[in-house]
Amino acid sequence: MEQFWNVIWLFFWGFAFVSYLFALFAVITDIFRDRELSGWLKAVWILFLVFVPFLTVLVYLIARGRSMADRQAKSAQQAEAATAEYIRSVASASPTQEIAKAKELLDAGTLTQGEFEAVKAKVLSGA
Repeated sequence: MEQFWNVIWLFFWGFAFVSYLFALFAVITDIFRDRELSGWLKAVWILFLVFVPFLTVLVYLIARGRSMADRQAKSAQQAEAATAEYIRSVASASPTQEIAKAKELLDAGTLTQGEFEAVKAKVLSGA
């Protein structure tokens, strides 16, 4: 029975350690993400994280937890907007480019005149 409880304690402390590591890396990431925090304050936080890591993580989460979540959300929104803009810029060709491509296909004989006119009408209608 004692061995069972030793295994339970091992799982508990393993979970606590992994949770602490997640919190530690989240705090370190947030320290370097915060543009309002001066370089000296960042250095002080990192110094405390090196010498008193557990207490510093707790103090940081209590003192700056709400703004930490705001910075995380803002960063996610910026990344999402940048991704959407990139996809829009790559995925959609301008109507002029599409008509020019269709004209090349018409000249090469791949498209008939009727198909070219259909592509041109579709592009110009915006559908």
